[in-house]
Amino acid sequence: MKKLIVILIIFVAVLPSMPTGASQLLNISTRAAVLPGEFVLIGGFIVTGSEPKKVILRALGPSLPTGDFSPLLPDPILELHQNDGTIVTNDDWRETQEGEILDTGISPPDEVESAIVATLPPGEHTVILRGKGEDQGIALVEIYDLDQAVDSLLANISSRGLVLGGPNVMIAGVIVGPDGSSPATVVFRGLGPSLSDAGIQMPLPNPSLSVFNEDGAVIGTNEDWMDDPNAAEIAALGLGPSNNLEAAFEATLAPGEYTAILNNVTTLETGVGLVEAYHIE
Repeated sequence: MKKLIVILIIFVAVLPSMPTGASQLLNISTRAAVLPGEFVLIGGFIVTGSEPKKVILRALGPSLPTGDFSPLLPDPILELHQNDGTIVTNDDWRETQEGEILDTGISPPDEVESAIVATLPPGEHTVILRGKGEDQGIALVEIYDLDQAVDSLLANISSRGLVLGGPNVMIAGVIVGPDGSSPATVVFRGLGPSLSDAGIQMPLPNPSLSVFNEDGAVIGTNEDWMDDPNAAEIAALGLGPSNNLEAAFEATLAPGEYTAILNNVTTLETGVGLVEAYHIE
């Protein structure tokens, strides 16, 4: 399992240091298999507060380490679906916003990978990572907070994608920060069966969710959320999954990097899963 964690943390960028104080979710990175149709990789997040939030979105494929994983997605395409119904699309990152992307210091390593810099109003936002044409393979979608000083936060971050067996599970990374801030209370969820209510034809039948810190130590793990010691509190927050086979647990996280692994209890079974991190306080 430690091998999986290292794959994700390789892509954590060094963000500017900010004053100490309340904690924030500074980044979400999710790696999963991407196939055509409903098996694209979808990242959803909410900007809370009163001011717009500047972010960079990245879609990586060819530059990822191969390890024991399936073939990498050769040519990722990134879509930002905005609140007004418009869609911002990028295929090769140097084609649009090259200067802005370079100024962030975290441009994608490969020129066929994708990136979008955007200043987003408070509310819900969605990014979709797909392959060009019928391309398929392992890919990584990332969202980075570029302006931690404004009166808005990244919160309630989720990613939906295909969870396969063996090493090709879904891996989500979260950065809590800035350095020196207070710990964050976060509820993690791993959903599968309830996705059928949204029309998903092949949901993950029995999700298992584990979260690790940057040293590989287990922070929390869960299979059936009602078995978690904090199940009543999770339910009171309105975050109890609708299916008892789904996973959820609450964790208090010091500033640092964390990795969530979404798998199926029976690892031979596969399907579409959703991993979420809710910043409670």
